[in-house]
Amino acid sequence: MDTTYLDWAMADFSGYVAIDELYDGPFCVLSIVDNRTFKRLIYEVLDHDPTHKDITAFLLRFQTILQQRGLTLHGVTTDASPLYPEPLRTVFGSVPHQICEFHVIKELTKAILRAVAKVRKGLAARKPTLARGRPSTTAAKKAARQRDRLQRRIADLFDHRHLFVRHTLTPAERRTLVRITRGLPQLRTLRSIMEEVYRLFDRRCRTDTALTKLAKLRRRARRFKALGKILSKLQSPNLEKALTFLDDKLLPSTSNAVERGNRRHRKMQKAVYRVRTQEHINDRIALDMQRDSQQEGRKKTIKTLHQTRVGQNSMQ
Repeated sequence: MDTTYLDWAMADFSGYVAIDELYDGPFCVLSIVDNRTFKRLIYEVLDHDPTHKDITAFLLRFQTILQQRGLTLHGVTTDASPLYPEPLRTVFGSVPHQICEFHVIKELTKAILRAVAKVRKGLAARKPTLARGRPSTTAAKKAARQRDRLQRRIADLFDHRHLFVRHTLTPAERRTLVRITRGLPQLRTLRSIMEEVYRLFDRRCRTDTALTKLAKLRRRARRFKALGKILSKLQSPNLEKALTFLDDKLLPSTSNAVERGNRRHRKMQKAVYRVRTQEHINDRIALDMQRDSQQEGRKKTIKTLHQTRVGQNSMQ
């Protein structure tokens, strides 16, 4: 893995990598993947939770590989874990560090959905209490109708909660959103805030422009005292770091390259039950890396077999 495989993986090194950790019982797998060619470069299986010392040693190992081949690192993408900023500054200095856009937006959408859930809870508290049985008096019938209206509204907010966080809405979805938020201006504010968040990540902007927009958005959010705690994610410094990619067109905004390798590992474990020890995890990842290096040869073989089969069928 340190010779033939690395020579193949680093032959078209893009200069941009994604780093992530995968927890597997008592073990932790650290991985560095080329964020444009999607090739896993190096990995390490620890028998404990990683610390800054472990991450620093792992990055120093990768730095040595780059120096031996005369390669330069142009950018790093990670999730919002506090494990990486300090070791990255120690080893690679001022190399741009991008926080994964997907992870940041995920936290913001969770905050928006919690705010919608809070409004639903408030509507549920307003439902009048009814006596048992069918309402007979005028007041009881009025209370029953009011309770039904509130229940339908709560159900609509739950069924269409995705409209508050979806990236783009169709005209029909916008009409639905206007209908279910009638009389609830704070919910329309939530949707407008989410739209402003999506605009921050527009590749046509520069980082300075996006940071200016973010400062305005933060000032606007502070005016809504009732949602201040829920939207505290807007004040996170990770949101600013997630905008680093706007100044570099080649820097990927997400760490999907390494994440999809982790997902493949999880999927494999559902069928290969013996991959539960440190030695077996090491061997399995090495096997996957070897298969990746042979992928081009397999594609050529399959293509040749298909062409041969087509030729034999035409002759018959």
